[in-house]
Amino acid sequence: MERLTEAQQELYEWLAEYIRLHQHSPSIRQMMQAMNLKSPAPIQSRLEHLRNKGYIEWTEGKARTIRILHPAKQGVPILGNIAAGGLIEPFTEAVDYLDFGNFSLPPQTYALRVTGDSMIEDLIADGDVVFLRPVPEPNQLKNGTIVAARVDGYGNTLKRFYRNGDRVTLQPANQKYSPIEVSAMQVQVQGTLVGVWRGYN
Repeated sequence: MERLTEAQQELYEWLAEYIRLHQHSPSIRQMMQAMNLKSPAPIQSRLEHLRNKGYIEWTEGKARTIRILHPAKQGVPILGNIAAGGLIEPFTEAVDYLDFGNFSLPPQTYALRVTGDSMIEDLIADGDVVFLRPVPEPNQLKNGTIVAARVDGYGNTLKRFYRNGDRVTLQPANQKYSPIEVSAMQVQVQGTLVGVWRGYN
């Protein structure tokens, strides 16, 4: 499919979410308000482009009949694997999605699938999916918080976070594993734990 401009993408994403939530398409006026526009002309132009590029369709002459032709996958993006043992290289692209539409999760929540057993005493096992939210102010993290952290030169890991001055300890919850003790400058906290999901297949 032909790529969208930023303005077209903004309208498309808003339309898709509106239709998903309300089960019908919005009015031109609602689209104008959502896009902060005072005239219907830009909305009509963007809609035409979206139709011509194969993203939406509608029934001519009838209001509120816009349909999304290729809805995006809904749910929390699983961005890859997180080590609960050694350290592994992180992923940046979503590789799967879990649909938790009926669950209340913080905004910007994302998920990682756990590999390894270094957090087993915190009831986080190999194969579990952990839900994390971004950390706007890493310097205000409470010691003992379970975090996903990137350690320079190594990769990502899931551990309990402890900071003492300019040193950080990433503490496993399994006596078989040693803590990771490094300079705070080497650690980038990428998320704090908000939930764990385990499937039994």
